[in-house]
Amino acid sequence: MRDIRCEQITEVVARLCLEACYHLPEDVVGAIRKALQVETSPVGQEVLQQVLDNAEIARQGEFPLCQDTGVAVVFLEVGQDVHIVGGNLRECIAEGVRRGYKEGYLRKSVVDRPHSQRTNTRDNTPPVIHTEIVPGDKLKITVLPKGGGSENMSYLRMMPPAMGRQGIVDFVVKAVEESGANPCPPIIVGVGIGGTADYALLLAKEALLRELGRASDDAEDAALEKEILERINRLGIGPQGLGGNVTALAVHVNSYPCHIASLPVAVNMQCHSARHKEQVL
Repeated sequence: MRDIRCEQITEVVARLCLEACYHLPEDVVGAIRKALQVETSPVGQEVLQQVLDNAEIARQGEFPLCQDTGVAVVFLEVGQDVHIVGGNLRECIAEGVRRGYKEGYLRKSVVDRPHSQRTNTRDNTPPVIHTEIVPGDKLKITVLPKGGGSENMSYLRMMPPAMGRQGIVDFVVKAVEESGANPCPPIIVGVGIGGTADYALLLAKEALLRELGRASDDAEDAALEKEILERINRLGIGPQGLGGNVTALAVHVNSYPCHIASLPVAVNMQCHSARHKEQVL
């Protein structure tokens, strides 16, 4: 059994909040550069160049990539031989979010009582935490600040199984088409297939954490990713919805077994500020 101190977790989460909001990952920067080479619309090209310029300014000055610094979504892979000491794990993480958003002057976007007063909690807590128990004695922490514009363009459909593969493709493409400029394209499209309604949505969000453009290890899912991406980029929405042939940088599919009577399909989109940082303790 390996002990990990609560304070250490708090410190790491605080730092990851800052780094995620300030630094666009290199895989995303590389994908946008490639998109600039294939975008045919002059306006789309200008938008993509502005995205790259913005990322460089944010990196050099340690400024937020976007004014919407999002809800702090935290993914934990907790080794079954890990013992958290010195505090409650959820509170350790919340304190890290609290510190990071305060120290970095990041916008606090979380409101309490969502269906009534909607009062700002003033420290961007509570975070949304997803925990998975895995073998080993390590703790992997991933912080994904999720902006409202892209998160609002989330979709779930419990399909009849007979709709099959073609039904999935049509549903995802239609979701992107109906979303238009709202999720700030060029986007990354996370698709979750299978499990249950709630698990399909989690699969879709987890898909956003994959290295950008790396195809699924499952050949069938990888083929689905390719077909959906090609169809999305024929929609003509383009960068920031101003027209062009680069609407999505990538489509990532995660699938899981499901009930014989079900075909859950979820879509979770990420804007071009595809921010997330991770560390293993």
